[in-house]
Formats: sequence, structure tokens, C-alpha cells
Amino acid sequence: MPIAYINHPDCLLHDMGSGHPERAARINAIADQMNASQLMDLVHYYDAPKATRQQLARVHDDQYIDEIITYEGKEGYTYFGPDAVLSPHTPQAALRAAGALIHATDLVLTNKHKVAFCNIRPPGHHALRDQAMGFCFFNNIAVGVAHAIEEYGLNRVAIVDFDVHHGNGTEAIFTDEPRVMLCSTFQHPFYPGVGADTVSDHIINVPLPAGTTGEKFREAVTTRWLPALHKFAPQMIFISAGFDAHQDDHMAMLNLCDNDYAWVTQEILGIADKYTEGRIVSTLEGGYELQALGRSVVAHLKVLMRMV
Repeated sequence: MPIAYINHPDCLLHDMGSGHPERAARINAIADQMNASQLMDLVHYYDAPKATRQQLARVHDDQYIDEIITYEGKEGYTYFGPDAVLSPHTPQAALRAAGALIHATDLVLTNKHKVAFCNIRPPGHHALRDQAMGFCFFNNIAVGVAHAIEEYGLNRVAIVDFDVHHGNGTEAIFTDEPRVMLCSTFQHPFYPGVGADTVSDHIINVPLPAGTTGEKFREAVTTRWLPALHKFAPQMIFISAGFDAHQDDHMAMLNLCDNDYAWVTQEILGIADKYTEGRIVSTLEGGYELQALGRSVVAHLKVLMRMV
């Protein structure tokens, strides 16, 4: 069964301004590397629908949703929080990005696909219930997880986040939700400056110092994530797949390589095979050095496609 690949041209239209690292070229770099590796011929493509208000309201406040969607068609740029910029096409891109997670969840939980990958932007894991942060508007992965819980009755859903920045929005949304386990590695101290002190039996945060190598990252996953995931026995796994901890990505200071992303994906797949019947939804978060991003996603997808 091929994996589902979910995207939409609207995701290219969101514009954070000239020279901004979170740019449309990220989506194209992934597609280019997939084409070069002949992976694009092996996936089943789907257009992302727009998320509905009801789907967004499970994790976001109504007023906040209105502030974003009513910007559609307006001219110019406006700062919507300290590091998120609204432009005329941001609302439709953000709705498609969140909708991609809804569609991916539906495809996997109705057994049309075991695995889905969402190549979308803007990213999501910093977005709070009522505040945009870190290039994120709607918390895409939280929208998907809430959909899995509310529409399909799941009561053990795991999120694995290996982005170099802590997914503070995801943690905040699910901090009092024991049906959701969040396992996260991230550089610390670093943006957004939280997560290192979290004490919870269902939020497993592993802060990593600048300069951390792939070996230390693998040790953190092996000793902290995997025992917690085995104990939790998830029914489904979502991946906040950020690739900005790569040694070539100068937005941060961790030193992972393509093979580390393949390795961690293999470990996640092993958990999925044991507990979830292989059900995984992965979505793009960070990753800003285009060549490293494209290669790392290909390494990630080859494992999810069971090619290695």
C-alpha cells in the first residue's frame, strides 16, 4: 500500500516577506528531492482540504480563528505575534495546512493508507490556542490529533517531535490531556525557551545542549522516548517532523545528519508496528537549509515506505 502524500498549491502562496527562511521554496525542495529519488512515483497524492471552523475550534479559540481567516484578501503584511507575519494568502494556506492533517488522519484511520506525509506550510507546533508563534498560525498536528480523538474515539495518541525547537504550542494544548503523549527533543536553551522543566507522565521532553551529535540524540531517544512509548502503547502516532536540527541548518546548533532522521523514523516505525498496526501521520515542521531539508525528508520517507 503506497503512503499518502498530502499537499496543496495554496501552501506556496503564504509569504512571510523577502528573505524569510520559512518560504515556499521549502515545499519545492522536498518535492524536487522526492522526484530525483523517484519517490514521487510511489506515493498517492491528495490535495489538502481546508480545515473547518469546528475542526480548528477543538484546539483554538474562536476569536483567534476569526482574526486569521478574516485577513484573507487584505493587502500588505501585518505582524501577528512577535515572529509570525500575515499576508493576503496566509489564511488559505493555514487552513490547507491544518486540513492536510485532518485528511491524513481520515485516510489512515479508515485504512485507505497506513502512513501519510503532509508536505505543508505554514508549520504548526508553536501555535498556541490563542496566539501565533514561531512562523506558526494553526497548530496543524494538534488539529489532527484532536480529530483522531473526537471523531474516531482514540484514547492513546502519541506525538513525536524531533524539530530543533520545542513544540510549546502542542505541549500547551495537550498539557492536561492524558490521552495524548508528547515525546520531544529540542535544543535548550533556545527558542522558545520553555519545556526543559516540564514534569509530566505524558509529556516526555528531552532538552539537548548546542553541539549535540547524532549519537547523543539517539541515546536520548533510546533511553527517554522509547520506554515511555512502550508503556503508553499508542493507538496511533503523529510526527512533528522538523529537520532543522541538521548540522547543515544554521538556524540552530545541533548536529544531526540525514542518517539520524532515518534512524529515528525506524524507531518510531517499530513502535507503530507493535502497537498501532503501523498507523503514522507525519507532517513538516521546521527545516530551512533546502538541500539538507530535501535529503532528510527523503531519508524519513524511505523508512516510512519500508524501502530501507
